[in-house]
Amino acid sequence: MLLLTRVVWLAALCVAVLGCPTIVSRSQWGARAPRSRVHLRTPAPFVIIHHTAGNHCTSQAACSQQVKGIQNYHMDKNRWSDIGYNFLIGEDGRAYEGRGWTTMGAHAKNWNGKSLGFSFLGTFSNRAPNAAALNAARSLIQCAVSRGYLSRSYTLKGHRNVNPTSCPGNALYGVITRWPRFKR
Repeated sequence: MLLLTRVVWLAALCVAVLGCPTIVSRSQWGARAPRSRVHLRTPAPFVIIHHTAGNHCTSQAACSQQVKGIQNYHMDKNRWSDIGYNFLIGEDGRAYEGRGWTTMGAHAKNWNGKSLGFSFLGTFSNRAPNAAALNAARSLIQCAVSRGYLSRSYTLKGHRNVNPTSCPGNALYGVITRWPRFKR
């Protein structure tokens, strides 16, 4: 019980100091090994918000299954070297490591080499993600800045601002347009 209390305390300290949400590592969600990796030059000047346009999830087990399915789709159907996003965010309030902080994503054509791609797990056209997911995303952005992976003067964009798409869904897009550092 004492160890669990320390773990919870350390997680809360990380969020308070670095702005870090709980990050579920690739090994924890059962990721396949990438076929290749291209280094992302950091700190990146942009963060691009997406949604996966699939089912939402509210538990680590369900979100891990969603992330595995997305990785399989990206690698097997799209023939990409790995899952496309740097991180994915579940309505369980956790961030799931995709390509991570220093590997270039495959999430936004012509923007991958200068951005981190964060995708919410689910479809957010008619409803916004819950507070746990929104808080995790904001914490993940702060974590990226605190750790030097995202420029302190970063610009936040929705996927639709850089590519012709409806991503990240109208409801989620309406939320992020009110976040600090958002620019169309």
